[in-house]
Amino acid sequence: MASSEQLDEWLASFERDGYVVLPEIIAKPQVIALTEALLRVEAEHSFGYAKTSFEGLKTVRINNLLVHDEVFWTVPLQPDVLALSERLLDRELLLSSLCSLTLGPGQEAQPLHEDTQQIPLPRPRAPLAVNAIWALSDFTEENGATHIVPGSHKQPSAPPYGADIDTVQATMKAGSIMLFDSALWHKGGANTTSMRRYALSCYYCAGWLRQQENMQLGVPVEVARRLPQRLQELCGYSIYKGQYGHIDNQDPITLLGVESGRRTVWQASDLKKRRDAGSGAK
Repeated sequence: MASSEQLDEWLASFERDGYVVLPEIIAKPQVIALTEALLRVEAEHSFGYAKTSFEGLKTVRINNLLVHDEVFWTVPLQPDVLALSERLLDRELLLSSLCSLTLGPGQEAQPLHEDTQQIPLPRPRAPLAVNAIWALSDFTEENGATHIVPGSHKQPSAPPYGADIDTVQATMKAGSIMLFDSALWHKGGANTTSMRRYALSCYYCAGWLRQQENMQLGVPVEVARRLPQRLQELCGYSIYKGQYGHIDNQDPITLLGVESGRRTVWQASDLKKRRDAGSGAK
């Protein structure tokens, strides 16, 4: 786990530029294990290239990764990235999506975009979501390192979709993670090499925002019960601010066998009244 000073430094870079690269923070054995798992899942399920040009006609995107191998459970819980994301969004954030980004040779660059263009809220704004791109291969200019426009998260509008605007590429070594604001102007790069480029996209959103992937339906209950409790909460088995997401006034995490979840805001209010009354009686 990074020091508080290191987290402060990363946070300052993120707030200034809209992104920050955490260099080689993933141990090589984990990088290898994640890559091997992607290859196995791809082969076992015959996953092929995406069907739309935006997703990448020569890119393999495997969604809902939590159901495919327990090794992927470690990704949303990576301590440094989660700590930064919690400071940006608050601790009640959600996992919005977790997917692979395997760029094949010949994959063209994406159109320039930002990830919350469909949400009609004024810009600039506090982050609604942050995306952690895990480099399982070296990210180079030639194999599709992400193009970004530093500072563009502070622009008053999203970019004209597909606009030809000067960018820089976020090159980084395998084992590095780039965390960026969903409002940052960016695009996936082109892979002009003869080799595949492996990566993961671990996308977090504010706890009040709808997730890109419907985790409660996509992750079978028998799998969800085996997840670490913090990951269960990230998937949506939680109540935002004690109010949003409850089931019959109960924290939905109790459906997974957790004996007691968080109180609703109404329950907490009554408990405080009783405590205050008891204190006054003394």
